[in-house]
Order: sequence, then C-alpha cells, then structure tokens
Amino acid sequence: LKGGLGGLLGGAAAGSVLSGGLGNLLRGFQESGHGHTADSWVGTGPNKAIAPNDLADALGSDTLDTLSQQTGMGRNDLLEALRHQLPGFVDQLTPHGRIPSEDEASRMV
Repeated sequence: LKGGLGGLLGGAAAGSVLSGGLGNLLRGFQESGHGHTADSWVGTGPNKAIAPNDLADALGSDTLDTLSQQTGMGRNDLLEALRHQLPGFVDQLTPHGRIPSEDEASRMV
C-alpha cells in the first residue's frame, strides 16, 4: 500500500482484533447500511466491492481523519487504497468465516 497504510494495517491487526476493533469496524458497516458488503469480507465466498463514498460513510470522518494523519495520505487516496485492501485484510483476520475468539486472535500474533 501507498504511504504508511500497509504498515498501519499490518501492525495493528492483532491488537485491533483483541481490542474489539474488528467488531467495531464491522458494526460501522452494519450501521451505515453496508453490512452485506462487510459480511462478504468475513465470509468464505467472494468479497463484494465497495464504493469510496460508501466506505467513507461506514468508517466515519473521525476515523478517516486519523488514518489520513497517520499515513500521510489524502482522503481520496486513502479511500481508494482502503477499498482495495480492506476486504483482503478482513479476510486474513477471519480465516474461518467469522470474527475470531480472543483465544484465536491471540494465536495470530
């Protein structure tokens, strides 16, 4: 990924899962009406694509501002990178088609 996004996502993986970050992320997609898309990323079938505006709705301005600051990427570039990388990242964190238990997540570290 461009900028620091790859390292940010990769380095935060285990901690995010353990702290409930993945669950919170998926809840944001549910609340914004894009739960079916996020569910496809968790499930074992093909991942559904998401438009940048829909991704922005699901993540929220505060999260996007924080990620933009941490990566040094502009919002449009960040959304474009996330819409391509986030589905695969969620796939990696949910190898059994569901959010891992805390015990399973601790073994991912």
